[in-house]
Amino acid sequence: MRYPAAVAASILSVACYFALFWGIDALRILTSPIFGLDDAWRSDAIYRIARWGGIDGQGLHDLAAFAGMIKLAVAGLCGAYLVDCIRSGGHARANPAILELALVLVIAASFVTVIPAVAQHDAVLIRTCVVNLVLASLAAALGTLALPQPDASSDLPVDRGAAAADEPQRAPLTPAA
Repeated sequence: MRYPAAVAASILSVACYFALFWGIDALRILTSPIFGLDDAWRSDAIYRIARWGGIDGQGLHDLAAFAGMIKLAVAGLCGAYLVDCIRSGGHARANPAILELALVLVIAASFVTVIPAVAQHDAVLIRTCVVNLVLASLAAALGTLALPQPDASSDLPVDRGAAAADEPQRAPLTPAA
């Protein structure tokens, strides 16, 4: 890899973005008495999903609380990844599975949110979902690039018997008498 510091900085900045902004949004949703349904723009996807699923009343509040919990989980996982990076002394030794789980949740939540936005032709909500999808996809791709590659000259023992069994059998050079 040519620029490991730039890749690590990009991944960390995406993790910071989701930890901060999704964390703030999750706290806003979970501390609201009606779980963020009072904000018409941000709760529009919840209303659409509830309408498609036939959910109303208490189910609508539960769905909004679930969306807030997903955002809080993403923010917590990204925060845990940042703490793991700081604790381990660098990006290369941090556990990438923590961030990968958060990115999977971001991609799933963005897909679920973008469907109602496309159905009602809401360009602002579509743009927000696309930004989240692009950032999560970029971080996942960069995380794949940042994984250590296995060394071809590893210290694993080589089984010479398996290599000899794969070779074709040759006829002897001298005829048998």
